[in-house]
Amino acid sequence: MQIVIIGSGNVAYHLAKAFVLNNIPLAQIFGRNETELHKISEELNIPYSTEKLEDANLYIICVSDSSVENVSKIITKKDCLVVHTSGSLPKEILVGAYRKSSFYPLQTFSKSKELDYEKIPFFIETENEEDKAILFDIASKISNNVMESTHEKRKYIHLTAVFACNFVNHLFSRAKEISDSQEIPFDYFLPLIDETVQKIHEIEPKSAQTGPAVRNDARILQLHEQLLKDESLEIYKTMNHSIKKMYEL
Repeated sequence: MQIVIIGSGNVAYHLAKAFVLNNIPLAQIFGRNETELHKISEELNIPYSTEKLEDANLYIICVSDSSVENVSKIITKKDCLVVHTSGSLPKEILVGAYRKSSFYPLQTFSKSKELDYEKIPFFIETENEEDKAILFDIASKISNNVMESTHEKRKYIHLTAVFACNFVNHLFSRAKEISDSQEIPFDYFLPLIDETVQKIHEIEPKSAQTGPAVRNDARILQLHEQLLKDESLEIYKTMNHSIKKMYEL
């Protein structure tokens, strides 16, 4: 099977690397950013182009959500399968006479961070059983966690990921602002962060909750509010209100 990845960003890089490490041949990586494509090509020994899209049986579009529709239009071949890797878009966003699917890897991707690909869940949605078998076969060579998902279900998967990853990372950024303001090394908080994350591998998140809000410690909550201002104060109040409501305090 001839496979082409379209894109040169974080998802394209890691997906290409996962393919190479699992001996899934790639005919080409295609995109606009020649500098990034060249880096990927050099590291993974994959042909690349910014001009000519190779003929393939499977095209995997790894671009931003806002670009998926337009990028899908460059594929004019009819007898092929085209997938996108978005967590929120329907497969019908793809424009063409080809077969359409989604191939969503649930992970946060950065080129500088090594990943254990076999732990990354893949969620697949297709138009027919034949294409489902093709994508399940490919994903199963990479990951131990592959499942079928409708677009409606995938929207909730993506929403959950935003809460569990993007929002949490933003709180890390806010926490670092506070520690930096007092010249406290943020590295000192990493064991606490690691333990918090590790704990939910063993305990339900709701059962693992600690802190002044779950104890309804009004004195500490008031003290903290006096130390904060602007957005961080609003975040602090909102989060504590949510915690209290969850535990009906």
